[in-house]
Amino acid sequence: MDEAIERELSAGLAALGLDAALGGPLLAYLALLAKWNRTYNLTAVREPRGMVAKHLLDSLAMHGSVADIAARGGSLADLGTGPGLPGIPLAIAYPRLQVALVESNGKKARFMREALRTLGLGNARVVESRIEAFDAPGAFDAITARALATLPLILELGGHLLKPDGVLLAMKGALPGDEIAALPAGWALREVRPLAVPGLGAERHLVVVGRAGRGSA
Repeated sequence: MDEAIERELSAGLAALGLDAALGGPLLAYLALLAKWNRTYNLTAVREPRGMVAKHLLDSLAMHGSVADIAARGGSLADLGTGPGLPGIPLAIAYPRLQVALVESNGKKARFMREALRTLGLGNARVVESRIEAFDAPGAFDAITARALATLPLILELGGHLLKPDGVLLAMKGALPGDEIAALPAGWALREVRPLAVPGLGAERHLVVVGRAGRGSA
């Protein structure tokens, strides 16, 4: 990793209010992702510098929404995580957060296992499975998905994983009004949180959904 990448990541972490010490393990993950990506095409973003904002900082922009879960040693399932986004950066940022990285693609699952081994991330595990086949009903405080599917489809595939008071933390671009209006019965919008991603001009939102009648997020 060159100095420009290190500077961009350091500035981004500061803008997000995160510890600069996270830079080391995040850069190690980025280097591994860039290396494997040359052979296995894990992500469409080819250049490591482009991955800083589009992958690392974009993933970490939602960190405030998992801080309370992490503080109590809670659990998060990252659905359709690909090469581990946002799950691995969040696991690096919050060592007490228990993260399940759910991915059916074998080469991406292999990469993540290598990344967890290399980084020594004992608070994350790879679940090589289709989301709907992951047999862990009611096991998680939160589920998240980044550019995976519509809100109704995410809930259809992975809603069974949530505890009764668990929440979906869905990372979206523009505010998905139509998807919110189409939430299935038994689910309700809790909150929409605008996200500011350092180095990324695109609009981003975190949509929080929980079971109807279970209180606020």
